[in-house]
Amino acid sequence: MTQTDGYLLDNRQTEAGQRFDAFATLFDPTTFRHMERFGIGSGWRCWEVGAGGTSVVSWLAKKVGPTGRVVATDIDTSWAASAARPPVEIRVHDVGAEEPPGEGFDLVHARLVLVHVPDRERALRSMVKALRPGGRLLIEDADPALQPLLCPDEHGPEQQLANRLRHGFRKLLAERGADLSYGRKLPRLLREAGLREVEADAYFPVTSTACANLESATVRQIRDQLVTAGIATNEDIDRHLANVASGSMDLATAPMISAWGRK
Repeated sequence: MTQTDGYLLDNRQTEAGQRFDAFATLFDPTTFRHMERFGIGSGWRCWEVGAGGTSVVSWLAKKVGPTGRVVATDIDTSWAASAARPPVEIRVHDVGAEEPPGEGFDLVHARLVLVHVPDRERALRSMVKALRPGGRLLIEDADPALQPLLCPDEHGPEQQLANRLRHGFRKLLAERGADLSYGRKLPRLLREAGLREVEADAYFPVTSTACANLESATVRQIRDQLVTAGIATNEDIDRHLANVASGSMDLATAPMISAWGRK
């Protein structure tokens, strides 16, 4: 992710680790399924962009083995630091502002990163540049505008409050430069970047424990911003967190669109 004073979801907050855990539960199976399709194996050279937590990095390390290489980058690498042992190399890096940390990669992957990067075009060019001929790029990003509701089944006041807070969250993201319809653009952007064999699919969790954990951590993380912006009161937020904890609501995430292609 790109360093910006306006970044809403700071990796240095305690809730960031809880969000990473929820993302791993929700999205790792989809991510790993795509990578398996590429034939990832021993000796592969991989760049994990905006690594955040360790789940993808650790999985890649097992797949590439001691003869492979996994470069994991982020603007804040504190959560990924525990994975820093061969074949993993951890680097502080801004994908939207710096040159790639090498070239000749067999696989470059970013998940839930580019939607937050101000210079997304440069970041995408950097990732394509880093690939070897025939290498694979896998970009996975949310499309909150495609499905804007936290509770698609808005049948009561609890769901209405949840959706009002989700609308406020989306507003805060947009004010900080997030492209809330970025996911759907990925297939076209990959083709325009010169990749071939471009394909895409989407994963849309509608309800699960991980969805609830993600919502709780996210709201706690942005609580002060929601109140300061006049989107919600502390009482609203306390009531919503209690509703989430009760397990009585079906909480969805934004669809994650995965797009991939070959250089």
